[in-house]
Amino acid sequence: MNGTLYISDLDGTLLNQSAGLSAYTARSLNTMIADGLHFSIATARTLASTRKIISGLTLRIPIALMNGALIYDTERQCYPRIHTILPDTVSAVIHTLRTFETTGFMYELSNGELRTYHESLKQKPLRDFVEERITRYYKSFRLTDRFDSVSPEHIIYFTLLDVYERLQPVHDALVAQPGLNLTLYKDTYSPDLWYLEIFSAEASKEHAVAYLRETYGFGRIIGFGDNLNDLPMFTACDIRVAVENAKPEVKAAADMICGSNDNDGVAKWLEEYHHTGEARPYK
Repeated sequence: MNGTLYISDLDGTLLNQSAGLSAYTARSLNTMIADGLHFSIATARTLASTRKIISGLTLRIPIALMNGALIYDTERQCYPRIHTILPDTVSAVIHTLRTFETTGFMYELSNGELRTYHESLKQKPLRDFVEERITRYYKSFRLTDRFDSVSPEHIIYFTLLDVYERLQPVHDALVAQPGLNLTLYKDTYSPDLWYLEIFSAEASKEHAVAYLRETYGFGRIIGFGDNLNDLPMFTACDIRVAVENAKPEVKAAADMICGSNDNDGVAKWLEEYHHTGEARPYK
């Protein structure tokens, strides 16, 4: 397969401020995909929420989930690429969380089933996270007394959600830990909260894009993003497009700017570029 792959982040980029895919964007993308457009997704979300959000899209190219820790084939409904965290490294992460008296969510993928564990939900952001995903995406969670009571053999991811001041020391303590990749970025939907996500050093949106390029033989990749965790994806793209509402660092790394996520910016840029091969340059 030759040609161009277009790959987009979801939250803050392809999705509107209500975390939904507009009817316009869904209709536009499906029309272009039917006309030969190669389109995929690279998101920090899991399959449970992503599948519901993009249920109206006819995607033929595998998508990158959990910041590239997983590649999911939507047609074959399987994971052709999985990056687990080494067991000793899992133990080191759990020890660090204990040291800083914090917790979050730990993800295990075994026999094709993704399980999400939590210890305590005393913190309101964690309770809200669980409630929203159960109510909106029918996602299930498993309570465990301690993360280290779960076998470390198939752990792929940790998610922490808190204010920056509490997450930054955890990030700094783990950044030198071998075998890990970290991303610390502001929550798209909250003015005060940040995410710290922890996964294998072999996983990233950058590596996911490189995998899709190599596996499917794409000659060029154009990526769309808005937040700090999209910068690794930009590194692997030939053309980088930031939405108008993107963080300043993302705009600075972009080659072009498209409209905002609330104005179907990605779809409208693609309509112009797909039909003319040209779009207004940013810099």
